[in-house]
Amino acid sequence: MPTAAPIAMNSDARVIPGRECGSCTLCCKVYNIPEIGKAAGKWCKHCTPGKGCAIHESLPSQCAAFNCLWRTQEALPPHWKPEQAKMVITIFPLNGFIYVQVDPGAPSAWLKQPYHDQLRQWAKNNLEKGIHVIVFVKDIATLIMPDQDVTLGLMKPTDGISVRRNFAPGFSKYEVTLIPGDTAGL
Repeated sequence: MPTAAPIAMNSDARVIPGRECGSCTLCCKVYNIPEIGKAAGKWCKHCTPGKGCAIHESLPSQCAAFNCLWRTQEALPPHWKPEQAKMVITIFPLNGFIYVQVDPGAPSAWLKQPYHDQLRQWAKNNLEKGIHVIVFVKDIATLIMPDQDVTLGLMKPTDGISVRRNFAPGFSKYEVTLIPGDTAGL
């Protein structure tokens, strides 16, 4: 089973007028959709990239309930539209973390500006609330911290993260541990 997160459902979120998918179909590539046997990082067999879904009238439940944050968060500027950014942003419902699924065809997209600085700012704004920003490129997860990026490696949707801040005179450093979770329910 791929470890990349399945689609994070955002069905209660209101779509911002003017934020239609249009030619954007990146969610049809980056997510794992178990209901139809679609692996993360590969185009869905029902998707025509840049055009849309051939089974739109009978979408899998994960797809029907899905909206990325670009569609539902007015604060995200136009450059965060997934087809332009080459990444899809969601809030993962199991833990409330900000998940960034990067197009494996553009694996360094998250490191480019203005994206990387904005990911770090989100990490800074949310760290004290226990909300983490995690970037996924294929199955490899990277935790974004206010001043560093920490490669976590393979991460399952049920895994947790422990972050401790160690202070020393003149600086502080984060200690990050990936905590394996129970996979019996997946």
